[in-house]
Amino acid sequence: MHDLVIRGGTVVDGTGRQRYRADVAVDDGRITAVGEVDGSGRRQLDADGLIVAPGFVDIHTHYDGQVSWDPLMTPSSWHGVTTVVMGNCGVGFAPADPARHDWLISLMEGVEDIPGTALAEGITWGWESFPEYLDTIDTGGRAIDVAAQLPHGALRAYVMGERGADHEEAPTAEEIAVMRRLVREAIEAGALGFTSSRTRNHRTRDGALTPSLTAGSGELLGIATGLGDAGAGVFEFVADFRDVDEEFALLRAMVETSGRPMSISLAQSPLWPDQWRRVLELMEKADADGVPMRAQVPARAIGLLFGLEGSLHPFLTRPTYRRLADLALADRVAALREPAVKAAILAERPEGRGMFGAVGAPFDRMFELGDPPDYEPAPESSVAARAAAMGRDAEDLAYDLLLGDDGHALLYYPALNYAEGNLDVAYQMLTHPLTVPGLSDGGAHCGVICDGSFPTYLVTHWTRDRARGERLSLEWVVKAQAHDTAALVGLNDRGVVAEGMKADLNLIDVDRLTIRAPRIVHDLPAGGRRLVQRAEGYVATVVAGEVVLAEGQPTGALPGQLVRGAQPAPV
Repeated sequence: MHDLVIRGGTVVDGTGRQRYRADVAVDDGRITAVGEVDGSGRRQLDADGLIVAPGFVDIHTHYDGQVSWDPLMTPSSWHGVTTVVMGNCGVGFAPADPARHDWLISLMEGVEDIPGTALAEGITWGWESFPEYLDTIDTGGRAIDVAAQLPHGALRAYVMGERGADHEEAPTAEEIAVMRRLVREAIEAGALGFTSSRTRNHRTRDGALTPSLTAGSGELLGIATGLGDAGAGVFEFVADFRDVDEEFALLRAMVETSGRPMSISLAQSPLWPDQWRRVLELMEKADADGVPMRAQVPARAIGLLFGLEGSLHPFLTRPTYRRLADLALADRVAALREPAVKAAILAERPEGRGMFGAVGAPFDRMFELGDPPDYEPAPESSVAARAAAMGRDAEDLAYDLLLGDDGHALLYYPALNYAEGNLDVAYQMLTHPLTVPGLSDGGAHCGVICDGSFPTYLVTHWTRDRARGERLSLEWVVKAQAHDTAALVGLNDRGVVAEGMKADLNLIDVDRLTIRAPRIVHDLPAGGRRLVQRAEGYVATVVAGEVVLAEGQPTGALPGQLVRGAQPAPV
């Protein structure tokens, strides 16, 4: 008798091959048969009419703090994800000098928009070194698997102290040697790799630039040598690429020095709309030379969400609004609906600088999100275009839209990957042979971005719903979000429905699969706020042979583990 038998499903196995009808048997957390399975199972799932696919592997998340308090690892587990990789963008919480805890929280709060109060209350400090961090979180008792990477910001702060955050300071030769040793130590203890940030978009809570931004070649090549010493691990980098060739040459040198592969976060900037093409050209040259470099690309535009409950909206800096800002949402909405209040706010000039400062909000690139949300809106549906058609001022319309759904409504601003007003660039990026889906930032950007639904969006939009351009096959999408992401970080024991592979599986009603609108909830430690987004249509999500979610609801099973290091494919 098998532990689990899934009967009569349509298997999309993660290899890219055409779907086929089969049973799947599971024993001891591994797939033991795919085909016509004789015998029964201690538990049986009827998959007739359902897609049976491998669990999704999300390699770009920020659960480094949340791993301390959330056994479900939401929102990722709601979206068919069975393995998350955290520690991206050079931010995290190990290694950690106890005197630098507050600074590490400040860096994570600033870079990833996770409330510092939630991190301060929720993190169960009890480690100093990275191996000790892994030991602390290696407790089991989670719905899905978790893997960690060593973040540059934490490493720099640990080795250099306060000097690590000073961009006028460079590490000494002795400090670089310590970094090299600690990198090897982390990889040998089970870190999947090393991550860093070289973008001016990443700042601490107080606005200071991320400490790794100006790290020089000596430091970076010393760190790369540490990965080479370990003979394992991968790099993950995010960079501005303002001088594309020079920056890429430095990252390529790290790969050549270490012999270890690298992935780079890549999206189209409206300021440099063709820059991404040059990065991929350089990546193609590196690949041809035997230098393994890949790009992580988003499944849609990276978009900002503006709402009365969130961190940003177009009227945030108006003096009259600021006097109401601390009211409970229902009271604030009631006040904002008063004609005199609306008139006063619209008559005022924004204060300060930035997107909602004196220049005015970009209503021509702002859209009503809706439920289910539309993430590929046409230019003629922008707030500005709709207002013009109605003979109204765009601010006036935006004000009323924000009051929709009793103040829960959201406006969507696609900031990256949307320079042409569609997702054609995203399609080109996704289908490039040197890219994988990434950048969901699951667990992060709690008040203004909600992209943890990327894995579901790949299925719903790209295989079924897209009306403004080419689509992708379900077979292609499943391979990209399961096998290809897993392989990039060396997790070769998952991502495919085949004998011997880890029994991480999704049973999906594709016709019913839907992403719901994001909502603000206050379920973080200390009552912290975050945007979350549910999905409907995942009939069951299975981890190590146990059903952990059924129709999106937790079953109580918690078979998830900490994954230490690369995992070989089954023999």
